[in-house]
Amino acid sequence: MVGQERRAYIGSFTQAGGPGIVTAAFDAASGALTALGSSDAIADPSYLALSADGGTLYAVSESPEGTVAAFRTAGDAVQPLGAPVSVRASGPTHLAVHAGQVHTANYGSGSVTSVPIGSDGGLAPAPAGVLQHTGSGPDASRQEGPHAHQVLSDPSGRWVLGVDLGTDSVRVCSPGAGGLTVRHEVALRPGTGPRHLAFHPGGRFAYVLNELAPTLTVCSWDPADGTLRPLAETPVLSGEIEGDAYPSEVVVAPDGRFLWTATRGVDVVSVFALDDGGAAARLTASVDCGGAWPRDLAIDPSGRFLYAANERSGDVTWFALDADSGLPRSAGAIGVPAASCVVFA
Repeated sequence: MVGQERRAYIGSFTQAGGPGIVTAAFDAASGALTALGSSDAIADPSYLALSADGGTLYAVSESPEGTVAAFRTAGDAVQPLGAPVSVRASGPTHLAVHAGQVHTANYGSGSVTSVPIGSDGGLAPAPAGVLQHTGSGPDASRQEGPHAHQVLSDPSGRWVLGVDLGTDSVRVCSPGAGGLTVRHEVALRPGTGPRHLAFHPGGRFAYVLNELAPTLTVCSWDPADGTLRPLAETPVLSGEIEGDAYPSEVVVAPDGRFLWTATRGVDVVSVFALDDGGAAARLTASVDCGGAWPRDLAIDPSGRFLYAANERSGDVTWFALDADSGLPRSAGAIGVPAASCVVFA
């Protein structure tokens, strides 16, 4: 690490020509990413998550057989730390590290798998548990059964939430040695197809991005008992929608003043001002994502730069964020075929 240079990691779909997991230098002053090396040790590492100390990277293999793997981050390319572990489910599309376990959201099977982490950061050879979701939604082509799309912990660290596109719901779970136990299942408007959720840094509000609507649902959050309560639903796009419009990711500014969403098809990043301490989200602008099919958004640790992983144009674009308006201004791009996500160390 030289000067202000840090590291970022980019996931990609190998079966679509992606290089796997790309290690990139991150310049904190300019926001620029520079590729250093890559690893194709697992197929289709579509989503990544880092350990708290940044020394271990975890990746799902979004494949029919479904695995999760651990990697050492030292050097210019990540190195496998043990063999991939079966998640006993198909199509894992997201993962989270929490309290000594890696949890994977398995889209194909509609479940969440919990795999213990060893003392060296590696993974146990088998899951501790698999939480199977049940239910369906009104969209027969997309909601014929459960489709867990995201798993994440809340800011308090007490709860793990699973967002399910197929059942139009969010499951609030308590973690344990045997995996997750559902405490509450929160219903959203039928047919909205919730995809991802992000918390306000104040820890009292959450925002659910709906893929099938396309809308954003603002919710209150009580960490004391894990209560998620929908408050309002607002469009992520203004005016008439022509053609495909599939929201993919939602991120919140570290200071809690703004929120951004990405929508594939129309290929835009939308800007929301968060009012009333996070209780209300107001759409203020939309800008071109700089590529095609933005699958993921990420904010650098300083909150000054926003990144879009554009799957179909094969690049990661970045934007400088205006401190007063939250408006993204195009600042650069790096080519990564079939890019799917970006995480920062």
